Parts: sequence; structure tokens; C-alpha cells
Amino acid sequence: MGIKKGVASTQAWLKNCLKFIRDFMYGATIHELDLELRKEKGHLDQLFMLVVFGDLVGLPLLPPYYSMRLLPYIVPSIETWKRRLLREKDLTDFVAGDL
Repeated sequence: MGIKKGVASTQAWLKNCLKFIRDFMYGATIHELDLELRKEKGHLDQLFMLVVFGDLVGLPLLPPYYSMRLLPYIVPSIETWKRRLLREKDLTDFVAGDL
């Protein structure tokens, strides 16, 4: 009974060590790249939403026909997009990400 408990605790310790090493290497190598890629994806998503559904915020760029065809796919994210787009921005918002 004691040997099984010792083996299980050793396996758990090794698993925790491997997780720590994996997380450390991720943070040391590609964490910043991952953040930048997510930020760029967010900017591209905002641009796409603006071009396709700009008429919802007063900037019509595409005819409504194409917007209506894409509407069922975009409905879950419209409210957050409008809130993000119409939010007041100041100088610190533009500089904060590049520090």
C-alpha cells in the first residue's frame, strides 16, 4: 500500500515538474509573440466587422445584401464589437500596448 502511494506521488511530482518546464519555456520563448498575434487577429476582426457591418454604426461600405447573408454568423459578436468600436479612446490606449 505504501509503495503504490509513493509511486503515485512521484508520478504527480514529475508531472508537475514537466508542466512547470513547459510553461516556463512557453513564457520565455513565444508568449510575447502569441500576445501580438492575438492583438493583430483582433484588429483584423474589427476591420472585417467594420467593412461588412459598418452600417450598424453609421458607416455603410458594402451593400446590405452581403451584410444580411453574413449576419447569422456574426450575431453572437455584434454587441461586443459595437461596444469596442464606439468606446472612447485616448492617447494612453494607443501607447499602452507598445510599452
